[in-house]
Amino acid sequence: MEFVNPQNREKYEQFVSTHPHGGFTQSLKWHEAKKGWGWEAFMATDDTTGEVRGAQLVLIKTLPFGFSFLYSPRGPVCDWEDEAVMDELLGAVKALAKKYKAYRYTMDPELPEENTAVTDRLLKKGFSLFKGGESGLEAIQARFNYQLPIADKDCDELLMSFHSKTRYNIRVAIKHEVEVRVCGEEALEDFARLMAKTGERDGFVTRPKEYFKTFLDALGENARLYMCYYRGQPVSGAISVFYAGKACYVYGASDNEHRNVMPNYLMQWEMIRYAKSLGCTLYDFQGVSGNLREDDPEYGLYRFKKGFNGFLAVYAGEFSLVFKPLVDRGVTWADHLRCALRKIGH
Repeated sequence: MEFVNPQNREKYEQFVSTHPHGGFTQSLKWHEAKKGWGWEAFMATDDTTGEVRGAQLVLIKTLPFGFSFLYSPRGPVCDWEDEAVMDELLGAVKALAKKYKAYRYTMDPELPEENTAVTDRLLKKGFSLFKGGESGLEAIQARFNYQLPIADKDCDELLMSFHSKTRYNIRVAIKHEVEVRVCGEEALEDFARLMAKTGERDGFVTRPKEYFKTFLDALGENARLYMCYYRGQPVSGAISVFYAGKACYVYGASDNEHRNVMPNYLMQWEMIRYAKSLGCTLYDFQGVSGNLREDDPEYGLYRFKKGFNGFLAVYAGEFSLVFKPLVDRGVTWADHLRCALRKIGH
């Protein structure tokens, strides 16, 4: 086992950025975006050749009384069928749990739900599995992601594969001369304002401008801030990440006005086109609700993403190991209490 240090950071990043299961939340850049969290990263390497066979970033959240929570977002990065490598990485996690007095470790790899062999093996090793409720949105990461393969079609073929209504809405935005720009820090104030409006409209808590600045600074050339303008006014925006051959639509925001000019459709199309230009093979629209009924409050988001004619990826869920059950129950109780008080306050 090789822990990451200044001398081998490039080796780690090279592996994660080129592995089929790699993703930006396992990049070393990601810990820089998560202010307030500590981190450790390590690699399982071949004893003879030094070849990396698996890698993992673990974020560390310190709680009162010295306890901590360990979280590996979309980790580990390895061949999940290789039990020896998985065990080696898990051994490093358990060592960290002792070092940091961890009460719980959670990971949520993009392991397909149908891969029951790996899921069963993890359960036999003591993990519990949380599927995020019926919607799949109650876990740390969404369990249902809408995705679009983009490798085997050129841009014209991709556009023609979209649902007719989606193509029409892209044309509406073009007709109304909606302008899509790649922006820098100067547009963050407008983006954060649109995000606050989106959160108020759709009922979720949003982050301040400083968070998005930290995010963009940390991901660097792998992240882009897009803004849509109609008659010179910002009407929608998005932050996407391009890493490990995948494009991820991470944050989206829109105004309550001028939605009739369909800026979000054109913006998605421009981001897809850019992903194609980079050689990405997959465009990930990210989370949707697993409730696909039309009366579900989240169905509109699914309908929007479905218009691009991709597929619904369903992951196994969130795997956790509990090291200190009493502390874990106490933290869970405190979290439930905070949520209840927040609802009363609103």
